[in-house]
Amino acid sequence: MRDPYDVLGVAKTASAGEIKKAYRQLAKKFHPDHNKTDPKAKERFAEINSAYEIVGDDEKKGKFDRGEIGADGKPRAHGFEGFGAGPGGFTRGAAGPGPGGAHFEFNMGGAGGHAGFEDILGDLFGAGARRGRAAPRRGADMVATANVPLESAALGGSARVALPGGRMVDVKVPAGVDDGQQIRLRGQGHPGPVGGEAGDALVTVKILPHPYFRVEGRDLRLDLPVTLYEATLGAKVGTPTLSGKVELSIPPGSNGGRVLRLRGKGLPAADGKPAGDLYVSLKLMAPEAPDADYEALMTKWRDKKPYDPRKGF
Repeated sequence: MRDPYDVLGVAKTASAGEIKKAYRQLAKKFHPDHNKTDPKAKERFAEINSAYEIVGDDEKKGKFDRGEIGADGKPRAHGFEGFGAGPGGFTRGAAGPGPGGAHFEFNMGGAGGHAGFEDILGDLFGAGARRGRAAPRRGADMVATANVPLESAALGGSARVALPGGRMVDVKVPAGVDDGQQIRLRGQGHPGPVGGEAGDALVTVKILPHPYFRVEGRDLRLDLPVTLYEATLGAKVGTPTLSGKVELSIPPGSNGGRVLRLRGKGLPAADGKPAGDLYVSLKLMAPEAPDADYEALMTKWRDKKPYDPRKGF
């Protein structure tokens, strides 16, 4: 596995904020939902998450920087300390019979000065190797998408999500969640090999299209149909918002396309971000059914009081 600092493109001296910023940018860039035609995006996304699991956690980052764990999060094995006298070393014994009069005695430690070869492996790689078992490893993370109605994204709720493999989980959606925001479900990822802890499920929120509102960051936009006389004479018009209808004042002489703002009627405040606004665009509507009086009025206006709204084009 590559060095997690190299994976995230940050220096070892980077602050926690810089590391988090680099992770979010890369995770968004290589998210599988945004790279459906790139088969390598999923692997890159998993590598980015694994790197952040190391250097995004203060304790693991400290251990990695000190050389106590590797890029995969596992403890690093210690090498031979050299050959010397004492337990586990090689000691030269007294001269014995035979040419040169010398022999060597191998002292492996343990009772009677001897030990099995597995004890040497245990000294090198830890007790797990002595017992012939691999060290537990954390399972890989999963990625999934939660399709959330706008009302749930604004006011909070829950969503049923299918994880890879078909397992269904319920995800709590916090009020004011952003489109594209990621929710981490601890321990809901792939199980860890050899009894290790399970990975996490990384669920990306996708706000579903709404019949009235369009989401732009934390703001909402709405096209509001109004009659010709409401736009001409002014009126108070019932206007939908996420929290119910309000009376919107239409100024006299309004044209189609005029935008009116309702402060604080967008997505609600969350995570230190202020509430968004609702921008209402007026859409002038003629009568749906043919009307002789309306047509006569328009004909009279055209013939006696013509004007050119496109003279500036």
